[in-house]
Amino acid sequence: MARHGRMSVTLARIGAWIWGVGAVVVAASIGGYRLETLPLMPAFIGYVASVAIMALATLFLLVGMIGGRGRMGSWAFNGVCWIALVLSVGMTLNNLLWLRQGQVSPPIHDISTDTVNPPEFVDILPLRAEAPNPPEYAGSEVAEQQLKAYPEIVPLELDVTPAEAMALAESAARAMEWELITVASGEGRLEAVATTAWFGFKDDVVVRIVESGDGSLVDVRSKSRLGLSDVGTNARRIRRFMAQMQPSG
Repeated sequence: MARHGRMSVTLARIGAWIWGVGAVVVAASIGGYRLETLPLMPAFIGYVASVAIMALATLFLLVGMIGGRGRMGSWAFNGVCWIALVLSVGMTLNNLLWLRQGQVSPPIHDISTDTVNPPEFVDILPLRAEAPNPPEYAGSEVAEQQLKAYPEIVPLELDVTPAEAMALAESAARAMEWELITVASGEGRLEAVATTAWFGFKDDVVVRIVESGDGSLVDVRSKSRLGLSDVGTNARRIRRFMAQMQPSG
């Protein structure tokens, strides 16, 4: 029993060290890319490696802590192991969900509420000059995949004037911490850049607002600058933006 207990404690210690390595790798990968000191491919490889490292750390910590109950030594060591375990499990589950989302999401990165006549980028075009993904809409093939995967992404009808709708759009964009490039109320156009949370990828958004009867019709388009699949990011962004635009009261 004593030998088994020592083995469990050793496994927990190894798991804590593995977690530390994984934390350094993920921080270096994401931080290096965001600071523009590491190209995308090495950063992505490092991130994928950190996912495997964290999963391994979770396994070692679980086995060690379950087998070593009552023999884990100091409170400090116990605390480190618990923190490492919680963070490892959290990151592992998050990445499993991300991988699952990648499996069910179509391989597209340009989402628009109007797939027949999508809003066009104007002032944001110079910012996309070196982007791998061109600013033009790809057409019916992308539209068909979007309509099948995200049928709820449709234009928003508001019972307010276009000027009032533009004010709501600007407020929503600021609430979502987008970088506003253009707010052309007279043209019914808003352009902005959204930055993703982890790697800091730049995605471009254009909002088009036109008069519709006694109210306004709002169309939104969100497009990634790089990558084949956006793993549902642009659709989620549009849904959140539409919800933010709803007038209060």
